[in-house]
Amino acid sequence: MTDSSEQKRIKEIRIRVDNESSPTFCLAKWHHVTMYLQSGETHSCYHPRPHKIPLAELKDNPSALHNTNEKKQERKLMLEGGKPVGCTYCWNIESMGSEYVSDRYIRNSSIFTEERFKETAKAAWDTNINPEYLEINFGNECNFKCGYCHPKYSTRFYNEIKEFGPVTSVVNHRCDIDWMTLYQREEENPYVDAFWKWWPELRKTLNIMRITGGEPLMHRSTWQVLDALDEDPLPELELNVNSNLGIKHSLVERLTEKVSRLIEGEKIGKFKLFTSMDTWGPRAEYIRTGLDLTVWEKNFHTYLTQTNSPITFMMTFNLLSVTTFKTLLEKILEWRKIYDWYDDPVNPQHRVRFDTPYLRDPIQYDMNILPKADFMPYMYESLKFMADNVDDKASDKFSSVEYDKFKRVVDYMEITVYTDEKLIEGRRDFYNWFNELDERRDTDMLSVFPELLPFYRLCQEINLTHPK
Repeated sequence: MTDSSEQKRIKEIRIRVDNESSPTFCLAKWHHVTMYLQSGETHSCYHPRPHKIPLAELKDNPSALHNTNEKKQERKLMLEGGKPVGCTYCWNIESMGSEYVSDRYIRNSSIFTEERFKETAKAAWDTNINPEYLEINFGNECNFKCGYCHPKYSTRFYNEIKEFGPVTSVVNHRCDIDWMTLYQREEENPYVDAFWKWWPELRKTLNIMRITGGEPLMHRSTWQVLDALDEDPLPELELNVNSNLGIKHSLVERLTEKVSRLIEGEKIGKFKLFTSMDTWGPRAEYIRTGLDLTVWEKNFHTYLTQTNSPITFMMTFNLLSVTTFKTLLEKILEWRKIYDWYDDPVNPQHRVRFDTPYLRDPIQYDMNILPKADFMPYMYESLKFMADNVDDKASDKFSSVEYDKFKRVVDYMEITVYTDEKLIEGRRDFYNWFNELDERRDTDMLSVFPELLPFYRLCQEINLTHPK
């Protein structure tokens, strides 16, 4: 396969960054930020764990929602060629060989400009930076309780843990809530207050703003942002919203009306909707408790028919995706036959898009605890399906970049070998977690995933011979 223009740009920027800054430099650490205001946490990429934003740092500097002292120390380390521990995902990908494209390379390429790169690489490490990309979570209210999520991101999950207590049968993902300080009401949250204090300055540098959750269409601050942009436009801004699309249809209709108003009035530059799916059918509904695919598809098609904006799937590739991921890939092509290119004459793109990051935590959902001999064939089948349907010029096929991204997931599963100790821990937690989850939620994992029965029995035996 020949390199696409996107692949060529990634390679070019990679060389520039390595030669003119540091071989571990990542623009995201400066110009990207994700903020979880309900818990007062932040990070600059979804791979490192979020860290706490000290309220004391916000007192005279609301930009400390992003520019925490901890993050500044990580920037200093990168400028010196060091590798922050939280960025291990990318270091693992890069250690596989120079032909592998880590998310660090992709992020550097996607937000690279001459001015931004030179200013950031030469700035003092402790300089306060207003980011060009903001991802913000105003609250944890959500109608789903996905198994690998956490109570601090979902009120339904939080209420389940309040009722049944933490999952004490596992080592990982016990979902304790006693240690957490969560602001349940946005109007009483000091982190939300700090955001609106920072907003007049923050909005000046933003190219992309992404509102996530929880379920953001259930958060009043989401609608407040949409109204603020209606009243005081940012014509160059790309606004993104994450939604599980399993919410009331009236909320999706309300969103389409507001998005159309903003776009048609040129009050923002672009709008993108992101949704989540890890496989298809009853298996998808099992992974994402609360998902009703009938409701989801109605909302999905309503949005795409009533707007000219794209939808991107965030596919959190996990153990339960492995055996039937191909079914979701088939649905992607089916939808692409219905919804053609995004209407951009300069750079036509799919309206139905997807990305395939893999899940590492909690370990009971990690694909690498599966026996390779039994489960790699499923991965090869999905990859071959993509390879057989790659065409960068066809609106109803996969792109070469999409293929490459999934190939690295397949390659990573193929070469990753855990220690016996880690496998024992992961498989023991798999057995105990899904037994307890099924009891709490009145579900039956093996009836939905019957092909996992031999693996389940293996995990059951490990639980007996190596109890927690």
